[in-house]
Amino acid sequence: MNFPYHLTGLRDIEFKYLEEIFELTKYFKKLIVEKKTIKEELRSRSVINLFFENSTRTLTSFELSEKMMGMNTVNFTSSGSSISKGESLLDTIKNIDAMKFDYTVVRHSTPGIPLLLQKFSGSKIINAGDGKNEHPTQGLLDIYTLKEIYGDIKGLNVCIVGDISHSRVALSNIYGLKKYDVNVSVCGPVSFIPGNIEGLGVNVYNDLEEAVKKNDVLNVLRVQLERDAGNLIPSLNEYNKHYGLNERVLKSNKKIRILHPGPMNINVEIDYNTSVSDNAYIFQQVTNGLAVKCAVFKLMNDNKN
Repeated sequence: MNFPYHLTGLRDIEFKYLEEIFELTKYFKKLIVEKKTIKEELRSRSVINLFFENSTRTLTSFELSEKMMGMNTVNFTSSGSSISKGESLLDTIKNIDAMKFDYTVVRHSTPGIPLLLQKFSGSKIINAGDGKNEHPTQGLLDIYTLKEIYGDIKGLNVCIVGDISHSRVALSNIYGLKKYDVNVSVCGPVSFIPGNIEGLGVNVYNDLEEAVKKNDVLNVLRVQLERDAGNLIPSLNEYNKHYGLNERVLKSNKKIRILHPGPMNINVEIDYNTSVSDNAYIFQQVTNGLAVKCAVFKLMNDNKN
């Protein structure tokens, strides 16, 4: 199959390509877990990680997956670039394009930056998070984790809990999970729920305990203080009181599975004991993210257009 040249989101990606990614992810996951050498199929390729926002898991896993595949990797941060000297974003993009990277992995606080890169760059673009829009590789690793747990996920009940209004993870999960006929819902205070969210085919809970009782999975999001989400709630303590996940809340559904994209704010959206409980698959998600990225690079490389 002719895999897409770019990966900027899950909204428009075809189901057959999701299946192709996950089949190859399974292969790479086995190699990673068994600590076997991955064939450096992309040794002749180059990639720049163009990160305008801070990151731990996403940047590290991209860099490691790139090196596993044999790629020449360069990390870019805006704080140490000519942007701090007044260079425009567009000129930065054009200068980087002149270096002829095969891939550009971009993370930016402004929605739409990956599409801008498509217009002014000849490299293959992977969106590592653009503002409140999408985070496709996070969506992919979350869905793959569910497929590992359940196998067939059709009809599964998944609730995304927390700061939906500022979350690119939420949108990528919604777009991707709906392609598998998953019943998706969101839960949080009214101020964290976008007014048009039900138009995406999701249900809304304002009560966490009800969401726990009626769902198989909770994907828990943090309060994004860097995007001024704290101004939409009275306090973090108040948020924790009503929407913090803990052992008491889980008693009504002891079989519920818990995901979290990280970073976790312990004792805000989740407490420590819950984060390391048998219900949680948070660190499994991190390993799966590494395998997903290897799969995406391999499939994009196979597209010669």
